[in-house]
Amino acid sequence: MGFSGRQSTGWTRFIICGGVGFALLCGASGELVAQASSQQGTEVASALPDAPVPVAAEGSALDRAAVLPRASYRPVGMSQPPSDGLTLGDLGLTPAETEGSAQRQAIFDRRTHMLKVHQKLGLITVIPVAAACLSSVGAPPDKGNYSNTASRDLHISLGATAVAMYAATASYAIRAPRVSGEPARGGVKWHKYLIYIHAPGMVLTPILGAMAYNQINSGQKVHGIASAHGGVAVATAASYGAAILAVSWPIHLKF
Repeated sequence: MGFSGRQSTGWTRFIICGGVGFALLCGASGELVAQASSQQGTEVASALPDAPVPVAAEGSALDRAAVLPRASYRPVGMSQPPSDGLTLGDLGLTPAETEGSAQRQAIFDRRTHMLKVHQKLGLITVIPVAAACLSSVGAPPDKGNYSNTASRDLHISLGATAVAMYAATASYAIRAPRVSGEPARGGVKWHKYLIYIHAPGMVLTPILGAMAYNQINSGQKVHGIASAHGGVAVATAASYGAAILAVSWPIHLKF
């Protein structure tokens, strides 16, 4: 039993010493492996070639930028120095002509409003003009019967209404302020050309109608220049309708 205890203690000391030595040996081996790995990594890194340096092609934007002085670079959004090119003043334009003003905007608004009223009244005037043309069928005396004046009076009333409406419509176009001296184009040009037909017609038609009316009331047959009353009225109505279509087609009624 005594021999066994001494033998057990010896084995214990041997195992402890062996473990300590094995630990020291493993630590030393780890340090050697780390040093070897670090040295090998350094050698590999030093053996790798350097990264290529970008070279701009001759005549490219990078090549031109490299030639420019550093002071010529300016971030976007910063004020640029005045250029040596032409300015609006060199072209003869004053600041008052290039910048909007409240007064000029008011003129534009007034012109727009008056032309819109002119267009609406022009469309409304078509009604009495067409009615006057249709009622003209019963205006002439029937087989010498000059006493029947009901249809004739209706025709005269519709004609007077058409002339009054026409005058009101034209007044808005005449009084509208001018904002540009440029010539009219397209449908507006034809609209203005047709004025030279229906405007004189609106003046001559009631005059010739009054002459014809007086001749009929006197028991006479319509003769002379008064007989052109119907032809002038038709030409006036046709040119007036064409003037409306020139600027209003397709027509959209908005009242």
